[in-house]
Amino acid sequence: MTLTANDGRTVFSATEPSTPRLRLRPDTARELLHGAWWPRSNDPVAEIPGLVLAIDALHGPISRIMVYSGDWESHPRRLAVDGRLVRLGYFASQPPGLLIALSGRGGGRVDLAVIPPGTAAATAETAMRLAATTGNQIRAQDLVSTVAGSRPSSGSRAAGTASEHAREAGRRGHGTSNA
Repeated sequence: MTLTANDGRTVFSATEPSTPRLRLRPDTARELLHGAWWPRSNDPVAEIPGLVLAIDALHGPISRIMVYSGDWESHPRRLAVDGRLVRLGYFASQPPGLLIALSGRGGGRVDLAVIPPGTAAATAETAMRLAATTGNQIRAQDLVSTVAGSRPSSGSRAAGTASEHAREAGRRGHGTSNA
């Protein structure tokens, strides 16, 4: 259930934040992706608060989230999370499947691949492991198609190399899961 404040832009959820299906690299080194998140729906009000709280615990308080506009069914601009406001930005120019979370302290940044909610469990779990693997070079928008065996879009590694990387990530089981 979604409640909207009088100003029409700040949104509050009437339910407790869910535990996100999230996998992050154990280190904080700057790489292409820090990990992946597999939301249960395309409703940002239902899904984003739990993610914000999980990232807060590891990287400090998140103040802003930027996502691809086509990934979400609604576009609230501000979301109340744990007694504070988190600003949300929806951009058509941002790659599909990429979420950028910015911390208010020190300008920290967390880049996550967003696995579409309807993705098969085995594919989603493999894509999440791959995104959380140190040295991953597959872009967020190409993770699911690479794992599923489809051809990645331009700008990514070759499909054969990416598939090998996905298999290796699965064997090593890198990342922290809150699934």
